[in-house]
Amino acid sequence: MKNKLIITSGLLIIILGLFIGFHTSCKSKVLDKSIHVLIQKDTDDIYDSLVKIRRDFHMYPELAEHEKRTSQKIESYLLALGLEVRTNIGGYGVLGILKGNKDGKHIAWRADIDAFQSDFPDLVEFESQIKGVRHICGHDVHATIGLGIANILSKHKDKINGTIYFIFQPAEETFRGAEKMIEDGLFNIINPSEIYALHMAPLPVGVITSKENEVFSYYRTLKIKMKGISKENEVSSYFRIPNIVMKGSSNEDAIIKYIQNLIKSYNTVDEQFWNRENLENPQIGISNPQSIYKNYLAFQEPFKIKKEDDLLEISIFLIGTDINVIESLPMKLKKTIENSPYADNLDSISYIKSYPTVNNDSKLTQETLNTIQEVYGQSSVIPSFGVAYGSNDDFAYFQHHVPGVYFFLGGSNSIPHSPNFEVDEECIKVGVKYFSSMIIERLKNE
Repeated sequence: MKNKLIITSGLLIIILGLFIGFHTSCKSKVLDKSIHVLIQKDTDDIYDSLVKIRRDFHMYPELAEHEKRTSQKIESYLLALGLEVRTNIGGYGVLGILKGNKDGKHIAWRADIDAFQSDFPDLVEFESQIKGVRHICGHDVHATIGLGIANILSKHKDKINGTIYFIFQPAEETFRGAEKMIEDGLFNIINPSEIYALHMAPLPVGVITSKENEVFSYYRTLKIKMKGISKENEVSSYFRIPNIVMKGSSNEDAIIKYIQNLIKSYNTVDEQFWNRENLENPQIGISNPQSIYKNYLAFQEPFKIKKEDDLLEISIFLIGTDINVIESLPMKLKKTIENSPYADNLDSISYIKSYPTVNNDSKLTQETLNTIQEVYGQSSVIPSFGVAYGSNDDFAYFQHHVPGVYFFLGGSNSIPHSPNFEVDEECIKVGVKYFSSMIIERLKNE
């Protein structure tokens, strides 16, 4: 009995020790919200000045590779904060470097700065003063939020262990800016272990969303070349039977119809898919676990047809979520055509254009969204299950070098590039608060 009592007491001590250890460990991981209270107050204090900056960017928008005035404004602002600044990287790219109190992790934040060519009338009183150019995608807001984060974090430099790089990227709209900055030696200057960015989205102010892995669909242009093509009238005048021609040549209309039907057999979407308003539909949109935008392969019609001599070129724009399915498609089509009556007509099948897509690091996505929820509440983040189409971002090129996360920030009334695109400026405050807090917490994570 005594031995049993000793054993039992020993077990209790061990269990108690484990509990105390676990409790202490949990306490050490409890978020210290005092810094985030300061971040929120400081953001409120500079909000009006940020609105002025955003409106200035909006009134004087600059197209890709022409962002001279915008970059000068950004440079002046960062220098006034005391940051080290590099300019003219990959064109009008600007880099601000904020070094903390001690060595530590290196994190990068990217904001795109170029505007978009548009003749649609501006909807705000501070309308664009540059004819045919508008910030119809929200980059004026993105740049302002980037400056706001730099401002807030520079105020708390003494609490930062590590370095933050603020990348203000030109030419996102042409999908060239990120590559040009990289080619110009950006990653010879900086060495981040993580990189982040955001984009406006037609969601309520106060929420963000993101997801692991692919954020946008993959885009490809497929070109199918068929040879030995004859005109329909030549076919019917000789044989009086459509689609049959001597010497292996085939009727043009029949070939086109065959290719169209073949491509459609790989299509996985219906008419609902193509209505982009459905992206936000709670029943079938990206916030629903059963989203129709979760896994798809879709082909945009009409196909482009080009005829030269007896060679028929059919160009097909496709989008999809599974890169393996996309990459294997040309070979599957080739095998199918080789087993069809048009085998002798096949000249070639290839992709002529391909772009990478934003692909979020799974671990960083989970951790950063959890951090924002922990600081700003569960309702600050809404889930995303689908993969958006009709958009992309060359932030993907940065992710080839550094793992990172691309967020969507609520605050616009419609999809970017649409004629009535407008922003609720309160989202600037939200973006600065959420992501200043997120970066502060990431710098604590070794």
